[in-house]
Amino acid sequence: MSARRSGSDGRSPKLALLSERRPELETCGYCPKLCRAACPVSNAEPNDTLTPWGKMSISWFLSRGLLPADREHAAPAWACTACFAQRERCDHRNPVVPTLIDARADLRAAGVAPASAERVAERHAEREAGAEAVLERLRELPGVRAGAATALLVGCAYLRHLPEVASDIVRSAVALAGEVSLLRGCCGAPLLYAGDRGGYEQARSGVAGAARGRKLWAADPGCTMMLRDLGAQSLVEAAARALFSLRPLSSPERLHLRWHDPCQLGRGLGIYEEPRAILARLTRRAPSEFARRREHAVCSGAGGLLPVTMPDISRRIADERLRQHADLGGGTIVTACASSLRRFRSRGAGCTDLMSLVAESLTQTS
Repeated sequence: MSARRSGSDGRSPKLALLSERRPELETCGYCPKLCRAACPVSNAEPNDTLTPWGKMSISWFLSRGLLPADREHAAPAWACTACFAQRERCDHRNPVVPTLIDARADLRAAGVAPASAERVAERHAEREAGAEAVLERLRELPGVRAGAATALLVGCAYLRHLPEVASDIVRSAVALAGEVSLLRGCCGAPLLYAGDRGGYEQARSGVAGAARGRKLWAADPGCTMMLRDLGAQSLVEAAARALFSLRPLSSPERLHLRWHDPCQLGRGLGIYEEPRAILARLTRRAPSEFARRREHAVCSGAGGLLPVTMPDISRRIADERLRQHADLGGGTIVTACASSLRRFRSRGAGCTDLMSLVAESLTQTS
């Protein structure tokens, strides 16, 4: 689809969805850029266009028809990991992430989404088929039953790229709930970040329908965020509620663990204490920390489709986080996010998922 460069009056067309975001766009457009240092993308690629102010300003101009809706002006909307770090620096707590997601939807409708984002939307059915193949094997695990009262959404990224962690997730959930049923399908987050709002709503509706009438747990914080209004709970929350059923780990190498706050789990869901309490229980000591942590934690560079749309910048963000880890003495990074786990491992870091440690704790025999 070609870009629409002008309307019937000869001017650039306005972006429809962004008309609902006018207050947010104006707040950023008139701001003196005090949040610029919070954005992992513009820190990795110093460029005013890629700061929160720059991305919101371009979206504002596009919403008013002051810039042409072409691929060049569309690209900054995808220069975002959806990490919510800007919000913590903003006096107005302006919601940049949802505004840029709306911009992506408008720009994709105009036919100017990045080709890499378009491929994510086009290959959704293929990704779901790959995830379903892994689910079929996981349904054979003890404690997995189709009619169980607790429904578990493992998450596409775990299923397709981290099947061994997906198995740990299911074993943890079974130990915590007694039995679980495994939901097929996707929460729709990749489609939403690609700009395919219709596809996202259809995917989300499918999961909501399958989980109706049951307790809903989600392993990945991104999935939990997408389904939070439907009552979805993070598996981290479930493990923290059963804290005293966790047995300390016997492996001495587990003692040098550094917790990385995933953006969606921390700033997205406000879950900070629970993973730290779990790690303290498992290792008999508080986990090591990054200098920037909790609400000020630095992104892994893995969110918002950035590894797909801007892979070089995504790698630089991850490398900077890993440099900070090395400067603090290294060790094993622990996280609770499939995207962060993949990103850190792809850069050669020792990294494990919190649910892998929980599964070990709940199933160890001594």
